[in-house]
Amino acid sequence: MRLLNSYRDDELVILLTQGDEAAFSEIYERYWLKLYSESHKRLKDEDVCADVIQDVFADLWLTRESKNIECLAPYLFTAVRYRIFSLYKKEKHISAFAEPVELMAVATADPDSIFFEKEIRECIAIWLNMQPEKRKQVFNMKFSQDLSTREIGELLHVSQKTVQNQFTTSLKLLRVHLAKIISLML
Repeated sequence: MRLLNSYRDDELVILLTQGDEAAFSEIYERYWLKLYSESHKRLKDEDVCADVIQDVFADLWLTRESKNIECLAPYLFTAVRYRIFSLYKKEKHISAFAEPVELMAVATADPDSIFFEKEIRECIAIWLNMQPEKRKQVFNMKFSQDLSTREIGELLHVSQKTVQNQFTTSLKLLRVHLAKIISLML
């Protein structure tokens, strides 16, 4: 039998979904420090970083059977970033974010940037109106109402996987659309 540290991530994910605690431990050992470093760049607080990483791994274990993880590393790093931004949204006084947010506010006070922001928002609205109805609903529920994929699936009476697919497709298409618009603006 192979040692778990020689398993590829996709093999560990399969074992994880089957409830294999050793596979979970291997994933934890493999990614804890990398995820901690990623969160520390943004939060600069060791205790908060440890809590964020702990939350990500707790969620991974508790919802392991319902997860459809294709690429483990991007999934974990995205989960950490999402937790950090959720934390910031909840507690706007986090000092590590204060300076970058203030700098962003100053940077957007430039008349040209205000014009570009308005133009980009209009382009996104036009793009969104051209999307199929379900995709438009998913996109609005995710960004405007900040609903989870599970909540959106329940409201629209579709599977969580369908919501994820619609959302992923819309983001890919929006990126292409915005890249064209921004290149024209510049």
